[in-house]
Amino acid sequence: MTITENSSRADRSPDPSRLSRLPGSSETTHAPAAPLTEESDPFCLSASSAAALLAGAPWERFAVIGDSLSAGTGDPSPGYGASGWAERVAGVLRRVRPATAYLNTAEIGATTPETLATQADQMIAFRPDLAHVPSGANDLICRSPDFACVERELRRLFELAADTGARLTVFTLGKAFVVRKYPDWPDRVRRVNAFIRQLAADHDAVLVDMWDHPVNSRPDLLSADRIHFASAGQAVMAAEYVRALAGVLVAQQGGAGPGVLGVRQGGAGTGVADERQPGGRNAKRGDGA
Repeated sequence: MTITENSSRADRSPDPSRLSRLPGSSETTHAPAAPLTEESDPFCLSASSAAALLAGAPWERFAVIGDSLSAGTGDPSPGYGASGWAERVAGVLRRVRPATAYLNTAEIGATTPETLATQADQMIAFRPDLAHVPSGANDLICRSPDFACVERELRRLFELAADTGARLTVFTLGKAFVVRKYPDWPDRVRRVNAFIRQLAADHDAVLVDMWDHPVNSRPDLLSADRIHFASAGQAVMAAEYVRALAGVLVAQQGGAGPGVLGVRQGGAGTGVADERQPGGRNAKRGDGA
């Protein structure tokens, strides 16, 4: 568990400055030899760019619960920082609001029922205004998942998190996440992602849709366990999360600025936003923190 208190493109095309031209060609293409780094990765954001997207963001109590996906577990990637996505997002929020408090109770291997039993009370006591909930990945790691039970427990978790008054966020699971001992694994992931999308819509949550994100096709995306995103993937997830939150801010302001919304045609990277007041549902709680 980590607790820190008071630590002090709508167009999704790659940035042209991060591309190179082949000799003798007028076409722009990725440089074939140079490996990506965090600075050259077209899906990543610098800390300053991320903070600029969230300028004026109201959130200053950021809670993350769940499993290894929530924890940001992953192996190092050459050329990328080692931090997980949640720690990266907390850092961006602190650049915007230096007094931001961050709670991460995520446990590797936790199922949704285990998260409800061992982490929910800590989240409630923390009184978040921004809360990230898990996507149910570990509920699928069994011989025959009970999908009715999976949906029911995820719904309980979303309802409990929503009752804190926080703006909720959630990822869908990416295609690259595969447990090969189960031949029907892709279908399992599709089903739980469908639950997540519906629950996000039901609770006005911010959905960061990683299922079909282009990063899934990268050969070096996964850690040695072939399950968790390595730190390059963590950096991309953090950037997509920031873009999705920026989309909420833009929607609340009644317009869309270039490079902000984080909406990718075809579903990946979509921020589900509404027109609630800044900070989301915490308005009904009646406190400022």
